[in-house]
Amino acid sequence: MDYIKDKGILLVDDEPELLKLVHKILENEGFAKVYTASSMAEGMTVFLEKAPDMAVLDVMLPDGEGFELLKFIRGSSDIPVLFLSARGNADDRFTGFGLGADDYIIKPFLPQELVFRITAILKRAYKNEAPTFILADATVDLDRAEIIRGEEILPLTAKEHAILQKLYENAGKIVTIGALCDFVWEGDSYGYEKPLMAHIGRIREKIETNPSHPKSLITVKGLGYKLLVSK
Repeated sequence: MDYIKDKGILLVDDEPELLKLVHKILENEGFAKVYTASSMAEGMTVFLEKAPDMAVLDVMLPDGEGFELLKFIRGSSDIPVLFLSARGNADDRFTGFGLGADDYIIKPFLPQELVFRITAILKRAYKNEAPTFILADATVDLDRAEIIRGEEILPLTAKEHAILQKLYENAGKIVTIGALCDFVWEGDSYGYEKPLMAHIGRIREKIETNPSHPKSLITVKGLGYKLLVSK
C-alpha cells in the first residue's frame, strides 16, 4: 500500500461529469479519500471540514475563480495545489504559479498524465513521511526504523528499512529481485541477489513468528517478493 494513496484530495470543478470522471480515475488508482465540490464556496467548506492533503482546482467557477480559492487555502495551509482548467493562456498559468500552485494542466487532459502529476506532486510534498503498518505478527514503524512484535522492539538496519519501504509501496504486488536491488543499492542491481536474500531472511526473523513459514513477506519463486499488509 503506497502511503501516498492515503492522502486526501479535494477536487473543485463546476462540471458534474468531469468531477465524476476525475473522482473515478483517482478511485481506480487507489486513492481512497477524494472529496468533491462544485463552487468556490463549497470548496472552502469542504477544505475546512476535511483538511485535504492536496487540491485540484478549476479556474472558472460559478461564484468566483479558482485563484481566489487558492488564496483562501494559502491563508492557512501550504498543501500542494494543481490547476485543471480550460483556461490555458500564459497569463492564467503565470497567475496560478504566482499564487503558489504546484502545477497547471489544460483541459482536455490525458487521465494517466493527471494521475502521474498528482502522484509526483504528493511524493514531493510528503517525501519525508514514513508510514506505520501492521503485518500478521508484527507492526512496522518506518519512521522510527523499528519492528514491534509483542513486547519486543527490534531495530531495522538501513538496508532492511529500504527493502520494507519498497515492498510496502507495492504491498500485495510482486516486487522483482532486480527492482528491489536497484532500489536498495541505488541503481546497481548486479551481484546483489544473495545479499538481498540474506537481508530478507533477517527481516523475516524480526517480523514473522515462524520465519520458515512466513505469513507477511512471501517469496514468489523465480520472480521476487510480496508483502502482505493487514492495515
